[in-house]
Amino acid sequence: MRRHVPFERLHNFRDLGGYRTADGGTVRWGTLYRSDSLAKLADADPADLARFRALRVRTVIDLRYPWEIVAKGRLPETEDVSWHNLSIEHRPYEQAEIDPALDPWRYLADRFAEVAEDGAAELRTALELIAAADGPLVFHCASGKDRTGLLAALVLALVRVPDEEIHADFALTELATERLVADWRATHPGRELRWPGYGRAPADVIRLFLADLRARYGSVDAYVTGHVGLDPTVVTTLRARLVEAP
Repeated sequence: MRRHVPFERLHNFRDLGGYRTADGGTVRWGTLYRSDSLAKLADADPADLARFRALRVRTVIDLRYPWEIVAKGRLPETEDVSWHNLSIEHRPYEQAEIDPALDPWRYLADRFAEVAEDGAAELRTALELIAAADGPLVFHCASGKDRTGLLAALVLALVRVPDEEIHADFALTELATERLVADWRATHPGRELRWPGYGRAPADVIRLFLADLRARYGSVDAYVTGHVGLDPTVVTTLRARLVEAP
């Protein structure tokens, strides 16, 4: 199967299946997806919405701020899809205005750490929804890069996908960078894109984030069952739902 699901309007819609786990299992295809904003489907060619519906997604987790949804819209409503807004980021910042003199990947990893601290309640609910979902589920933010990348990394780590695969999955957004930048320029005519790293997602960001998280909490499992407050049985359910045994 193809990891990237092709759409005209969506640039970063990916299947999280196919990754091998440390105990020899395989993450199931067609079960969990990550994406950039599904609000783009509202003004897309009808064929795009038909492609999305063909995936038979039953649950959508929108990780954006409520004000982003007011400004940009949301997935077009359908009777078969349960939609949840879980804004995991609590301290907004403007990526287009990041100081070019900063170490950008350290800067982003530090913003990820803030999300991990502030967004515990929303992350707990997101993981519970993923574990309990009846049918395919997709989670997304605006670009499908940072908030989405953080949640994807946590899920993959919890089901025991090796770090090198988690890093590689995060970096696949780099294939969408050019289109993400083009979208930004189209919606901000005449404005300068100050930060040259806009739309980038190098593996170093998620590598730094996971290293920092483990240094503070000991492991991803300890973080989610401790700070996030996730019941350990949900982790077991998550693994059973997402992983095919060897």
